[in-house]
Amino acid sequence: MFGAAIIILLIVIALFAPVISSHDPSEINIEEALLSPSHEHLFGTDMLGRDIFSRIVYATRIALSIGFIAVGIAAFIGVLLGSVAGYYGGRIDGIIMRFADIMLCFPAFFLILSVIAVIGPNIFNIMVVIGLTSWMSMARLIRAEVLSLRERDFISASKALGASGRYIILRHLIPNGIAPVLISFVFGVAGAILTEASLSFLGLGVQPPDPSWGNIIMEGKAVLGVGWWVILFPGLAILITVLAFNLLGEGLRDIFNPRLRKR
Repeated sequence: MFGAAIIILLIVIALFAPVISSHDPSEINIEEALLSPSHEHLFGTDMLGRDIFSRIVYATRIALSIGFIAVGIAAFIGVLLGSVAGYYGGRIDGIIMRFADIMLCFPAFFLILSVIAVIGPNIFNIMVVIGLTSWMSMARLIRAEVLSLRERDFISASKALGASGRYIILRHLIPNGIAPVLISFVFGVAGAILTEASLSFLGLGVQPPDPSWGNIIMEGKAVLGVGWWVILFPGLAILITVLAFNLLGEGLRDIFNPRLRKR
């Protein structure tokens, strides 16, 4: 519940960023460069005089958008391929799972880094590339559930009534086997946010002047000795957000599988 409350708060911040932020996140004012946190600038200013609080608030939009959309793409691909592999089995299962195994052989972050370096860094490319390289675990989860569900009596009854494979997958197998995928989705959003922050820190993520927690930290490392607040607050934003999604994921795992609850 604590993790869910933080996530709801973050979503509200992202939706009402123009109302919450007190300054234009891209407004440059050299005369106010590197001001420490104060009533006027809650989180201080950076080396260009931009308000850190406003930049973090707007960066929340980008982080959540990339997290949800990228993992949504991964979930769609993973659930589709995993359910097809589990239901039909045989050669189809073998081809899909071997392809997933090949994808898992590549270090995910370095694969994303390489692709982004080739096609160019922007928000759309980041979302798509993270999604296309993160579906394998979800495919394995839904496949395992489908392998169990396809032997149940209600599936046999559907087949006896003449239901098509597509109808059985969409109407029965996916809805009944989606629970572990939902848990993986929540954890995946946290991972996608960390990946985006890492890419932005390396200069291959969200590009200035758009604010991102990662590129705020990247810009702040040059003035770490005199402007510690430039790095501290976006770092805390990443920490709190990832912690919230992990707490929610742990809670959902306990709900869907009570045997895993810590006693």
